[in-house]
Amino acid sequence: MEINRIGRDVSVLSDQLEVPGIGFLPVNAFVVHGAEPIVVDTGLSLPGRGFLDALGAVIDPADVRWIWLTHPDRDHTGALFDLLELAPRARLVTTYLAMGIMSTERPLPIDRVHLLNPGQSLDARDRRLTGFRPPLFDNPATVGFFDHSNGVCFSSDCFGAPMPTAELATCGDVANAPADALHAGQLLWAAVDSPWVHNVDGDRYLASMAPLRTFDPAVVLSTHLPPAPGRAAEFLDRVSLAPGADPFVGPDQAALEQMLATFEPPEPHPVS
Repeated sequence: MEINRIGRDVSVLSDQLEVPGIGFLPVNAFVVHGAEPIVVDTGLSLPGRGFLDALGAVIDPADVRWIWLTHPDRDHTGALFDLLELAPRARLVTTYLAMGIMSTERPLPIDRVHLLNPGQSLDARDRRLTGFRPPLFDNPATVGFFDHSNGVCFSSDCFGAPMPTAELATCGDVANAPADALHAGQLLWAAVDSPWVHNVDGDRYLASMAPLRTFDPAVVLSTHLPPAPGRAAEFLDRVSLAPGADPFVGPDQAALEQMLATFEPPEPHPVS
């Protein structure tokens, strides 16, 4: 994992996954440093990703006071239960629906849950965080938030894009990515992650962007994009095009067999 710093009070814990035929998908979690430190999402649910090591490099987990789970998909919940054990004073910010989804795998400590819906705010002493439903999402429990103290928007999956290389996927500023790759990647990700966008009422979809336009974030931090200072209006205009973009159709079995044919066969085990 790579660690990137945004301003004086946000650390980005940057991971990535290679997606054959699509590119390298950033997978970020965040730490908001302050009077009551906040961890936003907890990394991939895959072994050996080093999330807790990266977290420990920027904050003592015991100091964490809030864990904001933008939604309960497995690329956001990897170290959740480990972190709850390491951060005994932390409370989990989530929704009633997300709490129910997660409880099908492992019971949550209900006394440590703080339920928050879009439009509601959390007071973390030196900052106020206002939850919102992003224009694009792949899970109905999704709630991003806007930090009024620094103008940073945590948009969950919204505005994501696969990157051409692993290095770009974990870089500190999306400006490093080629402009054409970013444009195409964000529209591709919208179709992959939110396929319902091709079936929505256009006016209602555009109206869903009003909270973000009102916030006018200084920085957009998406789970699936490098940090993006000064790009909020551009990104909103871009995802406004998503309903008319090409739908994503994944590879079928024939394509999978073609891919498998290009892989090198495993080396045979020596006969003892």
